[in-house]
Amino acid sequence: MSNKNLIESLHPRPAFVRYILGYLAMFIVSMLTKTKVRGRKNIPKKGPFIITINHFSYVDPVFVIHAIRRPISFLAASDQKIEWHFLWAPFIYGFIPTNRKVLAPSTIKHAKRALKEDEILGVFPEGTSTSSQLRRAKNGAAYLSALTESRMLPIGISGLENVWGKLFRGTKPKVTIRIGKPFGPFSLPKNRKERENHLKEIGDEAMCRIAALLPREQHGVFKSNPKIIQVCNNFDF
Repeated sequence: MSNKNLIESLHPRPAFVRYILGYLAMFIVSMLTKTKVRGRKNIPKKGPFIITINHFSYVDPVFVIHAIRRPISFLAASDQKIEWHFLWAPFIYGFIPTNRKVLAPSTIKHAKRALKEDEILGVFPEGTSTSSQLRRAKNGAAYLSALTESRMLPIGISGLENVWGKLFRGTKPKVTIRIGKPFGPFSLPKNRKERENHLKEIGDEAMCRIAALLPREQHGVFKSNPKIIQVCNNFDF
């Protein structure tokens, strides 16, 4: 089975399995890295809500699981190629396969079901992990938030750049995970053009809230955006 076919065949494992694997994530993160988590008190005590995270590394999900400490239903790009040495994570934990260009009905169905059952949905709005700076969000996270009337919880992860090189040199990477305040939910206009513009605005706000949790040099296309300053003024760590 090819990598692509494997990703497309995945689904989130039962909640109790993901809960147990959360302890494995905590062990791995604690043993191999020096990780600080700030803002845990901003995590809603009950679902449903959507986590929006920057995506600079394939190991980001492990650190999100470590930070949240609750089962998460991640959305993963089904049209990507994952190197064989990273396949163990999506295979064991499970994901909701997602086309990065068009949200398939099956993806929407599984995401809605997870949120309806008060689960936590994990989304990487940028869709890829090929850069160390923020890029524009695709519409998936904003659309699911509006469709299900679910809040978003921004998370910024920094310090995972060249993580394997540091580990191979015997150095523990210093990783910082910042959890912002939840925001939303949103509603969408009925007019198609207005809806597209609104989705973009929601996506930009989500990315600016993530940017506010990251070092300035990683803000990418959102560098100097005034929304970032507004968010910083409301920090609560």
